[in-house]
Amino acid sequence: MSLNKLTIEFVINGRKRKVETTPSTRLLDLIRDNLCLTGTKEGCGKGECGACTVIMNNELVASCLVLAPQADGAEITTIEGVGRGKNLDPIQEAFMETGAIQCGFCTPGMVLAAKKLLQENPQPSIEEIKRGISGNLCRCTGYQKIIEAINLAAKRLSQQAKRREDADE
Repeated sequence: MSLNKLTIEFVINGRKRKVETTPSTRLLDLIRDNLCLTGTKEGCGKGECGACTVIMNNELVASCLVLAPQADGAEITTIEGVGRGKNLDPIQEAFMETGAIQCGFCTPGMVLAAKKLLQENPQPSIEEIKRGISGNLCRCTGYQKIIEAINLAAKRLSQQAKRREDADE
């Protein structure tokens, strides 16, 4: 191994990976270029728009601001890790049903922000939804449809949880 290369290991979307990188490679570039997971987008490159949002160690992070070596030992979820195979996550379904997807550029970051929000707060108010997605910018929808989608997903996820509880009794 050369002096400017290092090997890191992490779990991404449930899959253990070992990759060679450089100390200055951004996590965003590693995800897109090395792992070919192109759902994570580059918007501003300054951590202000949310297009490159991933969940790393159960926290929302702007992958354009994280150096790849910082992901060593981490658990990461990208938009490709939401849902199961060809089955969409209820959040993704709600985004489609409400028309919250326009150009789609912000959608991966919005979905991940919504996922994190609903894990922490399964029944958020509209104001809590607004705060939950506040680090993500959208130029197309005006946010109303995104808020509606997250609210719909919260209701559906709550209904699913209730059905599971009833089945366990």
